[in-house]
Amino acid sequence: MPDALEYAVTLRGITEPRPGPRWQQLFATTWPAYRAWYLGADGTGRPDLTTATAMLVRHMPELVPTYRRLVDLTGRDETAARMLTLWDPPRFSPGCSQMALTAPVPALCRNYDYSLDLFEGTVLTTSFTRPVIGTGDCLWGLLDGMNDAGLVVSLAFGGRPGSGQGFGVPLVVRYLLEVAETTEQARLLLRRLPLAMAYNLTIVDATGDAVSAYLSHDGPPEFSEIPIATNHRGDRPDFPELSRALHSVERREALLRLSATDPGPAELLAAFLDAPLRNTGYSRSFGTLYTALYQPALGVVDYCWPGHTWRRGFTDPDADPDATTTVVVRESERQHVR
Repeated sequence: MPDALEYAVTLRGITEPRPGPRWQQLFATTWPAYRAWYLGADGTGRPDLTTATAMLVRHMPELVPTYRRLVDLTGRDETAARMLTLWDPPRFSPGCSQMALTAPVPALCRNYDYSLDLFEGTVLTTSFTRPVIGTGDCLWGLLDGMNDAGLVVSLAFGGRPGSGQGFGVPLVVRYLLEVAETTEQARLLLRRLPLAMAYNLTIVDATGDAVSAYLSHDGPPEFSEIPIATNHRGDRPDFPELSRALHSVERREALLRLSATDPGPAELLAAFLDAPLRNTGYSRSFGTLYTALYQPALGVVDYCWPGHTWRRGFTDPDADPDATTTVVVRESERQHVR
């Protein structure tokens, strides 16, 4: 296979309870790209700092002390301060498949399907308000994660176009894990949080209570007791063309078949590492960058690719030689030409 169809995915573990030098280094490395993303082509259209911070104070007051420390670490950069609120951010729509197990041992597995160029590549272990570990995005948001109470949350694009004023979903995932301990508490929080776009969250707690939440910018959240999600709402897509482009129905049907077999964590992971759940359209921003298996009882997350697994836990240091992993992924000819 030509070298052009090979891509290196790197994940770096950062263990820093309170934002400090490690976060500041991450900011310095990634800020030029994040700034360009946030401002867009003409640098207009984003909310002013007063509005953005007021929304954070109103809806997520528990995160405000950490937010202020982050702003200080940026040198009080005004654009960074606006972006870090993640209020009314630019829109993004990753693919993704996710499924929770409820018994006998709770677990959650997810595939993150998106553009490698837009992947932060961090695993953040923090204690802003409580211990949380998860896959970083937007400098302090999370694509998926777990807290010390055993609550696990994962996000996927909800398959509905359009947007409104609200928070970017990575900060919503962070907020749920900082504040909630149970799935029911997460439900209650989601009923009052405004979202910028449509997203699907899959949530499971240490007792095995699990739910998929269908969120949007233009209506209240809906909840399904079937703890699986791809990139549409429920059984029938609202926007079939978009669903077809993401193979969302095909992947959801695969998850339903898998659920009927009553899999354990090992069987769940094996299915996520294979088609149709795993995607290799990397040149089209639709390749599986990682598979994550969260096991709350063990307090660990395994990042997996075919033939390679990398484990992170709450107590892993970030200076260890094993705090970084790089995997080469390959685009299949079938998905390359589709």
